[in-house]
Amino acid sequence: MHLGFETQTVVGLRLMKLALGGAAAQAETRLMVMEKSNAAADALKEIVLGLAAGRGDRAPAKLVGLYRRRVRANRKRLTRRN
Repeated sequence: MHLGFETQTVVGLRLMKLALGGAAAQAETRLMVMEKSNAAADALKEIVLGLAAGRGDRAPAKLVGLYRRRVRANRKRLTRRN
């Protein structure tokens, strides 16, 4: 549930940044695409490692933790004053 709320906050912050346009919006778009690709690859790695270790039952909790850390980092970055 926390992940859902944090994610919606980040989506809103990103939309505001993208709406302003310019170089910052372009950089945010590139960063967003890279982050999503990296997160998907890391999630797959966690699943494979868990299954290989016979602990596939831990994969959901590990994935939620992985995404929460990344979403939290994005929220901090997007709310920081420059």
